[in-house]
Amino acid sequence: MSFDKLNILLVGNGGREHAIAWRLALSAKVNHIFVAPGNGGTALIDKVSNVAIGVSDFAQLVDFAVKNNVNLVIPGPEQPLVEGIQGVFKKVGIACFGPSPKAAEMEGSKTFSKDFMKKHRIPTAAYENFTDVEAAKAYVQSVSHNVVLKASGLAAGKGVLLPTTKEEAFQGLDAIMVDKEFGSAGNEVVVEEFLEGEELSVLAFSDGYTVVPLPAAQDHKRALDGDQGPNTGGMGCYCPTPIGTPALMAQIKENILQPTIDGMRRDGFPFVGMLFTGLMLTKDGPKVLEYNVRFGDPETQVVLPLLSDDTDLAEIMLACCEGRLDAVPVAVKQGYAAATVVMASGGYPASYPKGLPITLPAQSLPDVSVFHAGTIIDQQNQLVTSGGRVLAVSAVAKTLREAVDKAYQGVHAIHFDKAHFRNDIAHRAFKHEQSASQGGITYASAGVDIDAGNLLVQKIKPLVKATRRVGADSDIGGFGGLFDLKAAGFVDPILVSATDGIGTKLIVAQECRIHDTVGIDLVAMNVNDLVVQGAEPLFFLDYFACGKLDVEVAKDFVAGVAKGCVDSGCALIGGETAEMPGLYSLNDYDGAGFTVGAVERSKILPRMDQMKPGDVILGLASSGVHSNGFSLVRKVIASQPGLTYFSPCPWDNEKTLGQALLTPTRLYVKQLLPVLRQDLVKGLAHITGGGFIDNIPRVMPEHLAVSIDASAYPFPPLFKWLKQAGQLSAYEMSRTFNCGIGMILVVDPANVDQVTSLLQQANETVYNMGSVIAKADANGEEVLVNNTQGW
Repeated sequence: MSFDKLNILLVGNGGREHAIAWRLALSAKVNHIFVAPGNGGTALIDKVSNVAIGVSDFAQLVDFAVKNNVNLVIPGPEQPLVEGIQGVFKKVGIACFGPSPKAAEMEGSKTFSKDFMKKHRIPTAAYENFTDVEAAKAYVQSVSHNVVLKASGLAAGKGVLLPTTKEEAFQGLDAIMVDKEFGSAGNEVVVEEFLEGEELSVLAFSDGYTVVPLPAAQDHKRALDGDQGPNTGGMGCYCPTPIGTPALMAQIKENILQPTIDGMRRDGFPFVGMLFTGLMLTKDGPKVLEYNVRFGDPETQVVLPLLSDDTDLAEIMLACCEGRLDAVPVAVKQGYAAATVVMASGGYPASYPKGLPITLPAQSLPDVSVFHAGTIIDQQNQLVTSGGRVLAVSAVAKTLREAVDKAYQGVHAIHFDKAHFRNDIAHRAFKHEQSASQGGITYASAGVDIDAGNLLVQKIKPLVKATRRVGADSDIGGFGGLFDLKAAGFVDPILVSATDGIGTKLIVAQECRIHDTVGIDLVAMNVNDLVVQGAEPLFFLDYFACGKLDVEVAKDFVAGVAKGCVDSGCALIGGETAEMPGLYSLNDYDGAGFTVGAVERSKILPRMDQMKPGDVILGLASSGVHSNGFSLVRKVIASQPGLTYFSPCPWDNEKTLGQALLTPTRLYVKQLLPVLRQDLVKGLAHITGGGFIDNIPRVMPEHLAVSIDASAYPFPPLFKWLKQAGQLSAYEMSRTFNCGIGMILVVDPANVDQVTSLLQQANETVYNMGSVIAKADANGEEVLVNNTQGW
């Protein structure tokens, strides 16, 4: 699709549509813009004409578009998008800058969008959905935090209530669900946790793959100065916000915007158009308040004037429709700020008069634009008010202070009876700048947030406390951890230590945004290395390093560590969280663990002096790849066209590929300790990186080897797929992966039945996999893996 000149149909009649029409008219690519139905301001722009067709009258809109050679449709408000305008124009072959009806549900149903965020692990407030008012009231009564009430359907930007008490919340639920204050939008209600912090609005172009955010803006929803009074559609805005630092914007793009676009595509409804994300910058980082699937109002009036002179809005929109946004430049004016002040009718957002004459200045002020919202030209050809929000006065300048002053100069040059506007637009930005200038450079401004670290400690303390055992109280926050060996019952103990990491499995976890399983991996890789030496794991310490501390990610990681500790019977007695901007990328993190166990001197493994030909090799199943060989796994996946971590898993269609690969490493401690206490094994080998070939020899004497029968246990589908997809040899498999066996036992033939019985009592399946042989009988090899034809 390529056109020399564009005829555009812009649907809507607000200040947003006036700003879009104004910017589009600057494009040399645009021949003419029809605005349906338009307003008194759009009628005054060159190359623009109003068309008296309603935003939801699809039949007339299509008929008009076809007859007037329209080749790009731009819906402004949410209503036609949710009603399916994109699909209507798609049927007649006209490109539409806007999402499909299914994608528009991200705004059309707050229930839908909250469930989407939960599924894709996009940070948002805790919530529940309700269709029954009494059930909703019971939930409000049960929670300790303040709540926000949101009508699930479309409510023209006003279906949100912010009760400050439970009684107000009950009244709000009645108003929405019983009295139908917002109509059918209130048939279902989202009750969510009230988040505290600064709000941000981010508009981002997307073609379904690429997402390009514009600078963050901050809206003023309340009707009166000081953020008092009733909620409105927006009384003003400014951009950029001082809190929208480059680091924060990168975090928002990587953690929220790109995962949203990727998630929508993977769920079958790719997003094309303008994604408007409302965010709260909480102490835990940015969280999504809501999605809108179109330009915001008044955010559009403040953001579009900041586009650079060589940025072509029409070309951007067309590129989004054609899936080539990455090929079009999107730039903003550097070193500039913008502010917008909304002039409303007296009485707004309640009842207000219409038809009041408007007087505009005879000459436009420099750097000031007046965007019309609730205006029309009446039968006397006079500009009059026709809505609650009447005008949006925007100004651009080198500083925010100057932009705000210019916007208010524009406001004071305009008159209509009982005009109402706020006098404190951008007050939060000025307070932020004042406090920053008084405070000087801080550790936080350098990228290290001590408060976030302290918050993390408080969040994980209950998780850590749950790992306490005899000998340790698992109380963190001090300079170190203590363990009482005598209390743990040891008589003549030898301490055994191990340290390990997780490896490149973390890349999969970070891409899939699943962070709680890799903590289990970390513990398992360490404690399994202790138990093979006959030791009981006693305590564990973790190390978490990142570029930017995301408290929720770190908490999930430590939750996995704590679970691993509980399941292996060791205490988590301490750790270190290191935030290192510049060393790690924004969303990167790494983890390492250190563990200490103890074994009575007489029970140390392996007992190489007791091993002899004829000893039996038993195997315990793995849960998957565990935490080794992921560099090869990722290379195999990269070799498969179209396969991603979000694709259906080739060997388990109940999961995505990423979910299957992130199955945590098995812990073998509790099922093996009863066997070890009875001196029933001569050696144990944890099958990690190096597979059978490199790990088994670590517990064998020089003169002995091991012969394994690969047909003695079921070869898991995961490894069959890896072997086939990567065209890997059996030898490469057995020296890289565990191949389905995570733990090897060397057992005297006389003890095999007893060992098997004890392990079966722990719900373990035991495989008799081979025997110990003389190395001379193995032609000098340390491990023979036979009968791999079934692999």
